[in-house]
Amino acid sequence: MGVLLEAQGLEAYYGQTQALHGVSFSLEQGGITTLLGANGAGKTTTLRAICNMVRTQGTIKLDGEPITGLATEEVVRRGVGHVPEGRGTFVNLSVDENLRAAAYTRSDKAAIQRDREMVYEYFPILKQRLTQQAGTLSGGEQQMLAISRALMLAPRLMLFDEPSFGLAPLIVQEIFRIMRRINAEAKVSMLLVEQNAALALELADHAYVLETGRVVMSGKASEVKSDESIRKSYLGY
Repeated sequence: MGVLLEAQGLEAYYGQTQALHGVSFSLEQGGITTLLGANGAGKTTTLRAICNMVRTQGTIKLDGEPITGLATEEVVRRGVGHVPEGRGTFVNLSVDENLRAAAYTRSDKAAIQRDREMVYEYFPILKQRLTQQAGTLSGGEQQMLAISRALMLAPRLMLFDEPSFGLAPLIVQEIFRIMRRINAEAKVSMLLVEQNAALALELADHAYVLETGRVVMSGKASEVKSDESIRKSYLGY
């Protein structure tokens, strides 16, 4: 497998405040990589930097092509779907309208319809909720819709920011099971930010640990999971 996403010396800023300090990482085609760390470590900022939603320096390449400095919409057109923390759906639109809006960058109607059917296969409950206003869905259903919206972009890479946040454990298990299916069946690579480190390391094949905007450890997810300091700091045993 080749490298799909690569960041070198990535720095990010909110105004004058620097949030990332020379972060470097890579993600393989078809892989699932997770970013771990405490609140404020720079995980969400890393996802925003990839989408050019914050001021950045350094280099980000997608499939060998630089995307640093591209408009967020152009990053999306290159095949990056973002599932932000807090769902990011249009709460006043119906489920159907949310899915249609997500496919605005695409022109192949047959492919769009095929992907709609794929979404319904992954999340059958959404087909039952097509005319329902997104803001009236349960938290789990809103997260399913957020993932579906990203899938309607036909992404090569999906960025997930805290997909388990605020959800009941059984719903979380279901969503992570479907994320694994999407990775395996649709061949979509994933970069996952998740506070539940044990869950993230179970899903991912590679992991990077961030502290105060710097990578302090990286390796195979199984190796990171077995590291004593990681267990004590993030896994609680």
